[in-house]
Amino acid sequence: MKQFKVNVTIDRPIGYVDSYQNEYPINYGYVEGIIAQDNEWQDVYLLTDDIISSQVVSANIIAIIVRDDDVEDKWVATTTQTTYSKEDIKKKTNFLEQYFNSSIILLD
Repeated sequence: MKQFKVNVTIDRPIGYVDSYQNEYPINYGYVEGIIAQDNEWQDVYLLTDDIISSQVVSANIIAIIVRDDDVEDKWVATTTQTTYSKEDIKKKTNFLEQYFNSSIILLD
């Protein structure tokens, strides 16, 4: 799988509850310095079994979430120490496809 490394700042760890009472089943953060289509830092979901809060984590971008309801596509990453099969990635990101009415494109 083609991957590229970035530093992800986690600002919403697994279990975070937002103002709409949605609980995050996955770490969520951003890549500082990469401006997305919405003119903000690029959003990233980080696959890991660990709960990571307010940390900067070295990660590999492994997939893109293509959305039809937002100008910004989201990225999916995994820590550089962790690898997942394509099947594992699909299972772990399935909720994102449903939640955002989007599709996951794995980087090959």
